[in-house]
Amino acid sequence: MARLNQLDITLLPGARRLLAVHARELPQRDDLCGAFCGALALCAAGIAEHDGEPLDQDAVALAAGSVAAGIREAGTLPLGESGRRDYRLTIPSIDDPDLSGTTAAGLLEAIERLSGGALAAIPYTGPWTSGTLAGLFELAVALERPVTLVANFATRHLWGARPSAGQLLDYLYDGDTHGPPPDWDVGHFACVFGRIRGPSGSLYCVADTYPALGDGGVHVQPQERLAQALERRDMPAGGVFVVAFSEDAAAVRAGAAALGLAEGIWDNGTATSGMSG
Repeated sequence: MARLNQLDITLLPGARRLLAVHARELPQRDDLCGAFCGALALCAAGIAEHDGEPLDQDAVALAAGSVAAGIREAGTLPLGESGRRDYRLTIPSIDDPDLSGTTAAGLLEAIERLSGGALAAIPYTGPWTSGTLAGLFELAVALERPVTLVANFATRHLWGARPSAGQLLDYLYDGDTHGPPPDWDVGHFACVFGRIRGPSGSLYCVADTYPALGDGGVHVQPQERLAQALERRDMPAGGVFVVAFSEDAAAVRAGAAALGLAEGIWDNGTATSGMSG
């Protein structure tokens, strides 16, 4: 535990490379948050090409069967974001914007195939509590090779991405969970790359898909809020992928089983390209 006047900051292996790619790739293209995060996970592991093609969000989207809505509904983007539709590749479209995006199953398949089997994308559906979240993070930190946590959560349960310094310190030192209201209300993918631990709480560091969120797309979330967002009790299911090298998959699975986490894919309510309109 952190001492009274100290904070403990921990980064996952590969976090600095992930953040460098994150800054270069921002913002996500419309409906490609899952593919955006898949590309970050691949590049954090040092896998930037497949068959001579760059592994960016478009490449992951095609491999994952992502679908983009023909029109963008009002209110689906964070304040200050206008969206981005300059797709490098042709992404299949769908008429219903509620079904657009990337399925969890498609993202798993894309990461493992585009890495040539070098990576395993291990999906966990919960249960999500502060304890299981902390335990999974500790498992990832203990690995020597790069690892990425790709979270599929409900943004309505998060803090807004720009808390004051006072709110952050009140949480870390006193456990006060009162923070800014959520910035938006969608099901969303983002990457967790680090943790700040204080005497009374832990903040998880999130590499998000829009620069308007936090500082250039990077923000922090209290463990209680992030766990609640992952549970997604009031919308289609979510979870966390541990994207690790295949050699580390057995250790991840053994540790997660000991935590009581259930391995399995979830239905986040998104269609696949085979269902596109």
